[in-house]
Amino acid sequence: MNPRFRVLLPNRRQMEFRASDLESLLPEGHRARVVWAYVERQDLKRFYAGIRAVEGGVGRAAIAPEILLSLWLYATLDGVGSAREVSRLTEAHDAYRWLCGGVQVNHHTLSDFRKDHGEALDELLSVSIASLMAAGVVKLKQVAQDGMRVRASAGAGSFRRKEKLEGYLEAARTEVARLKAELEADPARAERAREAARLRAAKEREARLAKALERLPEIEAIKKRQGKKPEEARASMTDAEATVMKMGDGGFRPAYNPQLASDADSLVIVGVDVATVGSDQGLMVPMVEQVMARCGQAPEAWLVDGGFVGHEQIEQASQHTVVYGPVPEPKDKTVDPHQAKATDSPAVGAWRERMGTDEAKEIYKKRAATAECVNAQSRNRGLQQFPVRGLAKVTCVVLLFALAHNLMRMADLAPQLLGIGTGTSSVPGIGL
Repeated sequence: MNPRFRVLLPNRRQMEFRASDLESLLPEGHRARVVWAYVERQDLKRFYAGIRAVEGGVGRAAIAPEILLSLWLYATLDGVGSAREVSRLTEAHDAYRWLCGGVQVNHHTLSDFRKDHGEALDELLSVSIASLMAAGVVKLKQVAQDGMRVRASAGAGSFRRKEKLEGYLEAARTEVARLKAELEADPARAERAREAARLRAAKEREARLAKALERLPEIEAIKKRQGKKPEEARASMTDAEATVMKMGDGGFRPAYNPQLASDADSLVIVGVDVATVGSDQGLMVPMVEQVMARCGQAPEAWLVDGGFVGHEQIEQASQHTVVYGPVPEPKDKTVDPHQAKATDSPAVGAWRERMGTDEAKEIYKKRAATAECVNAQSRNRGLQQFPVRGLAKVTCVVLLFALAHNLMRMADLAPQLLGIGTGTSSVPGIGL
């Protein structure tokens, strides 16, 4: 007969009680501690401006902006873009629990924080750049600009032409009027909360359709410049500011065109913008001006690919910096593309001749090594599709990506700015 072996089997229904504090959950040097070390040293007055709860007053205390900002920065580095997912992780993941420190955070609060503080996030980016410049990390010798088309939170089937949009808008207005009348007729009935929610949804749909009709003239103008029929213009009923763009895989999908300008030596992002057109034409000068405003000085050189180079853009940008971008190949192969033409302005002629030199070719090699690297890191952190709708909200998401990216560069290049080894961060050193 076989012997009856005596072994210990798992009993996963057995209750266990373990004494543990949040501080012991994360090891020293954990990335969440680095994020908190950064956030607790920032001036967050603009984030506090909207808080109504004050000492001695009435009402529930608000969640500290430090918690919400650190959660979004850590989530961005972690590749999490959903407010609901971040809320779930604050209960299930040690790093998120440590950042909350026992404060309960719901997805509505997280979502509102992200969309309501665009200007504050933009200012925080400028402050981080200024700190890195003061530390000698960002020198602005060469700045590379590039765009990256990112899928919008809208389906291709949500696009409609003018006639359809006008019909849908009229129907939406009729529905809003009907729901308003029902709610006013019997405001005390049991289902008033449900009716109010339906009215809210109808108003939001009406607003989206109205915004889609407002954007049609812009899309019609683009169609006209492309030599297409303006009446073929369509706008999305879901996200009116999204535009159908040609993506990297050759397909066409609703998207936005985030623009990032990065310092070539440090890979720090020094400029952020979001375009609603797929082409990069006309986007170089606004970014040059933005970087000058953020940094207080113009970069020595500006590196762009062929999608940015246009004679008017080169002329304007050359007033502030030296432009490095590829010269288009002429149809006549006997013509030297790097020889200034009689019709060229002095700035355009100088650009042609400059790009034919070995020195310019060597400098231009930094463009791909800078812009493509920063774009790839953003993709790896989840910038594949925007989880929000509308240009303002999309810009907030891109600003968070830029802040998170610069935070990691700061940790690598200027850890002293994070106060390593002091405060509640408990970070003895950096090895990220």
